[in-house]
Amino acid sequence: MARGNSPTVRRRRLASELRRLREAAGLTIDEVGDKLECSASKISRIETGHVGVTPRDVRDMLELYPVDEDQREALVQLAREARKKGWWHAYNEVFTGAFVGLESDAAFLHAHQALLVPGLLQTEDYMRAVMKAIRPDHREEEIERKVAARLTRQKLLTDAQPPEYWAIIDEAVLRRVVGGPEVMRGQLRRLIEVGSLPHVTLQVVPFGAGAHAGMEGPFMILGFPEPADPDVVYVENTISGSYLEEPSDVYRYTLMFDHLRAAAMKPADTLLMVGEVADGLT
Repeated sequence: MARGNSPTVRRRRLASELRRLREAAGLTIDEVGDKLECSASKISRIETGHVGVTPRDVRDMLELYPVDEDQREALVQLAREARKKGWWHAYNEVFTGAFVGLESDAAFLHAHQALLVPGLLQTEDYMRAVMKAIRPDHREEEIERKVAARLTRQKLLTDAQPPEYWAIIDEAVLRRVVGGPEVMRGQLRRLIEVGSLPHVTLQVVPFGAGAHAGMEGPFMILGFPEPADPDVVYVENTISGSYLEEPSDVYRYTLMFDHLRAAAMKPADTLLMVGEVADGLT
């Protein structure tokens, strides 16, 4: 799994730069649309990264903005790179949003889950049991396709240059027996195995901590190595998820994660608890 070349991140960076240049030129989205004889909604979707943009479109837009030739060529090249397909396109019926593309290029991932083992840490059997429970209407082949996609996604943590991954889960995640004792025991053993990796930190918020900052729902903070790619927060829900990129939103979730780290057990104590829960399964 190649890292550092995510077209999703390239598209996001290009979108941000095109928006910045338009604003620096003192032009509105409507004015750019009029000059290029296209809809304002197309310009808006390009600037938010919701649609891809061709190198030709980028050249046309840059004709309206004050940029030198070197910057122009760099942005056109970025547009070419943003149109390449990542590994996840082979599973485009499973990964329908930008999340996996962003995740694949992140320098760090800070995740919180209160109900489930985080996806990157799930065993195949646990994964399958969760999918069958959440989507009982899915056919067997649909579930197996999703399992295959998620197993491929998990290679991120065994990459030659993996991201720093920090996961905080509620104690309820350990206590809920998913798929039966044998499946759950295997899942807990997997948590111990992965949680012992040097680039992975696992913490549990115990029941004794009472109410905590993560009770609102699961989220992940994604941080990137390049200053041109600001951090983003992915907030999960049952059907899909939303992306928060405003600095105030990212700060709020970063603060939440810091509070969760403080309320959670130390990583070494967490692994001991996971082992005790696994041993107690019958």
